[in-house]
Amino acid sequence: MRCRFVLVCSMPNTYSQLYVQIVFAVKFRHAVLDPSWSERLHMYITGITQKNGHKMLAINSMPDHLHMLVGWSPGQSISDLMQLVKGDSAEWINKQKWIAGKFHWQTGYGAFTYAGSQVPRVIAYIRNQQIHHRKKSFIEEYRRMLHDAQISFDERYIFHDLQDR
Repeated sequence: MRCRFVLVCSMPNTYSQLYVQIVFAVKFRHAVLDPSWSERLHMYITGITQKNGHKMLAINSMPDHLHMLVGWSPGQSISDLMQLVKGDSAEWINKQKWIAGKFHWQTGYGAFTYAGSQVPRVIAYIRNQQIHHRKKSFIEEYRRMLHDAQISFDERYIFHDLQDR
């Protein structure tokens, strides 16, 4: 399968082909994202993403974190979209009263870029999170992603468990 995705900005003669995988976690990595309502959460986050001019290529979650692959429109920064996605989706989850107490996403996220030729592999990876995490924890996965992308990081700022606080 070949994926071609070109976003056109509002500026004439501006073309881009940008693919970004974003990974973010529930605060303290509480395992509260329930499969019974995760599909509705994915649709809600997809709506926010697409309303902001981007294209959701894949989205999946585990109980304590979420992955999404986005065809990116360069008219908005990653941090601006993530502020909207995390803020609006947390508010929506709280209005649904799906969890006891107040839901929050953990501060921060990982953003990783890919070439168009890598998109089918990343989509498969995101779709198969449940299988993948039978063998590897979220923290192991996240550290590997940072290492593979050659991103320097400080262990103090990796997503934390509740017992780490």
